[in-house]
Amino acid sequence: MAAVKARRLSRREVLERWWVLPVAGTAGAFGYMGYYATRVIRGKGEAGPPAFEPGPAQPLSALSALKTEWTEQTFSYAGRPCTLLRLPRPVPGGLSAGDVHLAAFSRVCTHLGCAVNLVRDPEVLAFAFNYRPPDGQPHLGCRCHYSVFSPLAAGQAVFGKANGPLPRVRLELRGAGAQATVWATGIEPAPALGG
Repeated sequence: MAAVKARRLSRREVLERWWVLPVAGTAGAFGYMGYYATRVIRGKGEAGPPAFEPGPAQPLSALSALKTEWTEQTFSYAGRPCTLLRLPRPVPGGLSAGDVHLAAFSRVCTHLGCAVNLVRDPEVLAFAFNYRPPDGQPHLGCRCHYSVFSPLAAGQAVFGKANGPLPRVRLELRGAGAQATVWATGIEPAPALGG
């Protein structure tokens, strides 16, 4: 009889303390959300010195076809969709020929692998991506989870869930004058997705 009474008492104690489980779960959820928000906001990796892996030489465009700043040409290299951009200034890992500055990036988002596209209008970035570029320049944006990458910062992730920069494509200029052609000759390794 005493054992039955003790069992009822322990059940009562459990029922009196049931609130601990949802409180602990809520505290854990908010703790994880704080960690994740800090990682997304402050965990952006910089695009360091280029780490190109050699690849097959592939012609991309005549230099004369890239007439104005922010001219874009998409292509595939090493099985990855990429983009070639004419930029207003040189960037690390890019190519400069006189006053023409070029850079090429993989179009595979470093968060979950969706395609990124050039977003020319800063108001579209502000409205659709919730990011207003401080320089007012076009950026590369991923429409899956709204990550934004800066071509002028060598493809660095500047907003959204992606933390790693876009891999750069090594460019070479072959020929001279009107015959000059831009070639791709290597690419940085693809990062593990989720970063």
